[in-house]
Amino acid sequence: MNAAASTADHGGRRRFIAPPRDAVDAACFAQPIYAGLSDFQDLMLAPNWPAIASLDARLALPDTHLAEQDEALLADGLHYETRIAERGRIATRAANWHDLFNALIWARYPAIKRALNRQQCRHIAAMAPGQRNRAQAALTQFDESGVIARVREPALLRAWDQHDWQALFVDGAGQWRHGDIAVAAVIGHALLEQALVPERLLVGKCVVVQGDDDAAAIAVVARAITEGVLLDDPLELRPLPLAGIPGWHARQEAAFHARADYFRPLREGRAYPAALG
Repeated sequence: MNAAASTADHGGRRRFIAPPRDAVDAACFAQPIYAGLSDFQDLMLAPNWPAIASLDARLALPDTHLAEQDEALLADGLHYETRIAERGRIATRAANWHDLFNALIWARYPAIKRALNRQQCRHIAAMAPGQRNRAQAALTQFDESGVIARVREPALLRAWDQHDWQALFVDGAGQWRHGDIAVAAVIGHALLEQALVPERLLVGKCVVVQGDDDAAAIAVVARAITEGVLLDDPLELRPLPLAGIPGWHARQEAAFHARADYFRPLREGRAYPAALG
């Protein structure tokens, strides 16, 4: 059975609405985007939603707990990020794919999530109420749609920086298979939610690390965020059309890679930072 999903208008923006749990085909979770969450497949495949308390007990996050988002929780008046930092409580909606994936990413990549939270709180404290700066936008984009990629072949990074998608995905297909370039981690829980509808063409917001070890690349990114030397501006993030990665989409014929509405050309003047090392 194919998953059904919809979008809704919110102030002129389109918001993705995930399909119901019973409308998601179990085969969906075999997609490469979910590879990092293999230890939690039972939570994704179970016919019923886990209760927040049982999910919290299962994940056993150090010094942090999932707390069901209800009126009693929100009565403290705290910002979502501040509540995590000061009280160790992650507001989590019951029966909600977005928040389930957020919880799973907290369990899988805690150093990344803690670093993002610390930086968000630092900026919240520095900004007037209701205002956000570009660093907060970058942190949010990475939290929602972030991907950590590692590259050991400089020519592939040059092709990526020029949006030469043919060179990156087609000519470079063998290098993806041999690990010269790879996705080290999918951080964005919104990406994971949208992948419940496999035909959606998703774009990750990438931080790139020079190297050949996934765990080391994740640690480099966590440290850079913690030190405040990364994610000062959304323009630091490279777009990565995930469906172009060999094996990440069912139909990758030549015509598919020629779709300029998805594999977009480089905008004039657009430049990307050097890979972390």
